[in-house]
Amino acid sequence: MTPGPLVDPGTVPAWLAPLVVGSSELSAAELSRGSVPPVGTGRPAAVLVLLAAGEPDGEPDMLLLRRSDGLTAHSGQVAFPGGALEDCDDGPVAAALREADEEVGVQAADVRPVALLPELYVPPSDFVVTPVLAHWRRPGPVQPVDFGETAAVARVPVGALADPANRVLVRGSTGWVFPAFVLPGMLVWGFTGGLVDAVLVMGGWERPWDADRVHDVGAAWELAQGTGVSW
Repeated sequence: MTPGPLVDPGTVPAWLAPLVVGSSELSAAELSRGSVPPVGTGRPAAVLVLLAAGEPDGEPDMLLLRRSDGLTAHSGQVAFPGGALEDCDDGPVAAALREADEEVGVQAADVRPVALLPELYVPPSDFVVTPVLAHWRRPGPVQPVDFGETAAVARVPVGALADPANRVLVRGSTGWVFPAFVLPGMLVWGFTGGLVDAVLVMGGWERPWDADRVHDVGAAWELAQGTGVSW
């Protein structure tokens, strides 16, 4: 499917409209360090970038989960709900909604998909991922549905992600440097960190931060463990 708006930007909350408009102007290179998939390879997948007007002051928040430690790919990492497209899915939107329900109990009827972002290739899993930007119109309770797959879930305020004190760069094992976010008990980096960074920029939420703070994954995780109460 072609990246861009799925709805009229005038029909979404004002805080969300810049993301809907910007979805058609974004390139894969601006989203992450992911490479272009080799021709004929890569399994289609989708993730749900789910935003809501948080409580009590209405500041937007973003739904993130932590994958269980025993998984074969991306174990223990923070991610958006998502996974591979199945035969039952009518495209990436359906897959993202199904996975969000199966992983943390998000009800599809409460969610309005508003835009598609460019496909990204994730080499460790050989997935070609379509990020589905969505508005959580009626947020409901969420929790891990299967602890063998999902260890924890949280609604993270955009303001906390944009806080310069929580922003670093993380160097992965391949040498790539990714935008990252250090929060209590939570290190957001890699594919997910790149997406979060792009959402902050598109939404006009990014604040000046120190891009000279570069850590390897282990050091960044130690920072996250020392920042307060874990989720």
